[in-house]
Amino acid sequence: MMASTRLASQACGLLLVTLFLLASLSIAHPNPVEARQAKSTGRGRISINAGWRFQRFTSNPDSLSYNTLKSFILPSGNDFIAGSKRQKPSATAPGADIKFVQANFDDSSWTQLNLPHDWAIKGPFGAPGVSSGMGKLPSNGVGWYRKNLTFTTDDAKKTVYLDIDGAMSYSAVWLNGKLVGGWPFGYASFRLDLTPYLKVGSDNILAIRLDNPLDNSRWYPGAGIYRNVWLVKVEPLHVAQYGTYITTPKVSAQSATVNLNVTVENTGASSQQVNVVTTVHPIDAASGQPGSEVASFSKATANLAAGAKQILSGSVTITNPALWGPVPAQKPNLYLAETVVSLPDGATLDTYTTQFGIRSVTYDINKGIHVNGQYVRVQGLCNHHDLGSLGAAFNLKAQIRQLEALQEMGANALRTSHNPPAPEFLELADKMGFMVMDEIFDCWQSRKTTNDFHLIFDDWSEPDLRNFLRRDRNHPSIIAWSIGNEVGEQGSASGGTIASRLRDIVRSEDPTRQITAAMNAASAGSAMANAIDIPGLNYQGEGMGTSPNSAYPAFRKQYPNRMLWSTESSSAVSSRGVYIFPVTSANSATVGGANAGGNPTTMQVSDYGLYATSWGSSPDKVFEQQDKYPYVAGEFVWTGWDYIGEPTPYNARSSYFGIIDLAGFKKDRFWLYQARWNPTVRMAHILPHWTWPDRVGQVTPVHVFSSADEAELFVNGKSQGRLKKAASSTYRFRWDKVTYQPGEVKVLAYKDGKEWATETRKTAGDAVGLRLAVEKNVTSVAADGQNLAFVTVAVVDKDGEVVPWASHTVNWKVEGAGEIVSTDNGDATDMTSFGSLSRKVFGGLGLAIVRAKGAGEIKLSAEANGLRAGSLTLVGK
Repeated sequence: MMASTRLASQACGLLLVTLFLLASLSIAHPNPVEARQAKSTGRGRISINAGWRFQRFTSNPDSLSYNTLKSFILPSGNDFIAGSKRQKPSATAPGADIKFVQANFDDSSWTQLNLPHDWAIKGPFGAPGVSSGMGKLPSNGVGWYRKNLTFTTDDAKKTVYLDIDGAMSYSAVWLNGKLVGGWPFGYASFRLDLTPYLKVGSDNILAIRLDNPLDNSRWYPGAGIYRNVWLVKVEPLHVAQYGTYITTPKVSAQSATVNLNVTVENTGASSQQVNVVTTVHPIDAASGQPGSEVASFSKATANLAAGAKQILSGSVTITNPALWGPVPAQKPNLYLAETVVSLPDGATLDTYTTQFGIRSVTYDINKGIHVNGQYVRVQGLCNHHDLGSLGAAFNLKAQIRQLEALQEMGANALRTSHNPPAPEFLELADKMGFMVMDEIFDCWQSRKTTNDFHLIFDDWSEPDLRNFLRRDRNHPSIIAWSIGNEVGEQGSASGGTIASRLRDIVRSEDPTRQITAAMNAASAGSAMANAIDIPGLNYQGEGMGTSPNSAYPAFRKQYPNRMLWSTESSSAVSSRGVYIFPVTSANSATVGGANAGGNPTTMQVSDYGLYATSWGSSPDKVFEQQDKYPYVAGEFVWTGWDYIGEPTPYNARSSYFGIIDLAGFKKDRFWLYQARWNPTVRMAHILPHWTWPDRVGQVTPVHVFSSADEAELFVNGKSQGRLKKAASSTYRFRWDKVTYQPGEVKVLAYKDGKEWATETRKTAGDAVGLRLAVEKNVTSVAADGQNLAFVTVAVVDKDGEVVPWASHTVNWKVEGAGEIVSTDNGDATDMTSFGSLSRKVFGGLGLAIVRAKGAGEIKLSAEANGLRAGSLTLVGK
């Protein structure tokens, strides 16, 4: 028996921020959506990221709080409440007398900056009261942002909205001294209507207050207006926020039925008749440009009274559709729907674009996910939202970098752990061909930390959930909605009650996708598990810790007609390039002190990929259990990249969970996953490194990761044996009795009896110099304030071999038309500020992130005592 859903997707046109700038994932082409809107009348979408003033306060500077503002903030969510709306009090709203909202306040001493902005990321570490779980960075406090806006007489005739893609947290917004509204959930995108408060002229003061309490998160949340901010200017009669919803109930290679709902609204003072026409255009994958019209919905006519909204529905058939599907087996083809609202005389009022994809998804209880009728095993990663040393401040280039690395490994799915992502994240998933589990809540009514979302869950769970669903439901990448992660209610009757309420909201907004939740404690038959479509198991599937007891059979028996998957798996931990002896002979072990993969003194964890938390398992153990139960759809590994905060097992600054470290350097586990997930790559990866001056004559196990079925290892030309992988339960080649001798270790890997791949590791000599290299061989950087270059420094010997023990302090310097935004090395224990230009390398490597400030040469150099300096030149354009 199968449960299925078919839909067409991608995101509302208002969310097409910069995606069409990406041709083959590089920023190269103009945005066709913005170009089209520039040629039409009625709608303008303007970035207001530039030119803000900001000040953070560690104590409350204004006597305001969410509690004092709450009754005035709650109505901001009214569009996303199905029942009775919240009424704004008739009394004067708080804050009008606060000096920060006044036009005559002198903010010249405040920091001048551009958004997105994370006020905490530059540190320093060790912020008072901030736990290591939250990254030890100063994310707490009250932050005020101010900006001057200009409105024309034409603007005064329009409806003007403020769109904030994300601000952490408890946002409250004033324009010209009047409280407009706000939104407390720091991961929500939200809209406020500025129209009643604006005035013609250049002296409109927009003031935004954020309040980040201590203990508001289990991981690093970031702080500030950390995503993009926009002004949207429309005629009073226009397409509403998230105003299109596209589905495809019938899909084949020959034809596809495309259904469309368009919501138009009239914020004017009088009724009006309008015509609405939507055309469909394929998007060229190479250029990112929309092509000629391939279909047109029939013209719809609406008569809208003042203040009214109306949904107009239509359907078309597209012949020989270019389907969206996950790579590499399928192609992520996309379409653009252009909706034009016009008066009876033909005058255009609004032009609204929606990017979407045509595809079907089937949830097969015996196999898993099928997209367009083709089976796709879920090879997914969980990721938090920070971008390493850049913090929570969204950056398109950095996000692409993260996703490209995961795709190189063979990943085809992403889980937005544990919150709504930036809009651009989903746009990239659509374009790059990832499947997405889109998740919204980390807690419900039961708290995980003192000041987390549980405080506002009752008031905001419905508007937050509906807002999230309407924003994201047109994305073809999304294959499931997740309504919660390891919530405290999962083992109680209330878990079923709350889950059922949230499930019903999801189905009312989008009945085309199934609903999941991540459960680490709920048993088969529990009220919460009963309420969801896809039971999501966190660690239970592979067996908690070293236990071999899988929960898959129990859930399979209890829910024979439901698909199963691991919403969170493994939780293996490691430090890149660190190897601790002896090495466990087991295929999975719990990390500990001596003889257990950890070093409490250095706070580092062995990179053999065999050690995990007390609840977790090595990748090998997870693979074995998933292969044992082939009806499981797949997994979402915790985590793809290291992230700031949650530094299990030691009290460091950042996590050890990542397959890739915080700086973007691959840990050894990367190649273990690549061997399984991307087996066509001709690769054999040797670990550990082969520079062990203190281990001559000692047993030093050598492991090899490869999709090959046979391999032979050589140390200084002498064979250590030729091994075959067992038919099952063997995912690495292990030579555990190798005795270390300096020189080289080499592997020859074979598949089906033929040579498949080879790799050699050599003993490095003394460090003599620094070598700089730019990722992707970038030579120029666009001077748009957002484009970045990622520059690696390596400590090398005379032959150019990286010296794996090197920990030299590197001093970075930049001259010319650029600046260094941040530095890192991937060491979870390094408490040097990310903004520092002086930092030790870790495992012989370090990173500098460079931004162009204008046109011209950017000369970058790195120096370390006793070593030859390294340098390179980029060009800002």
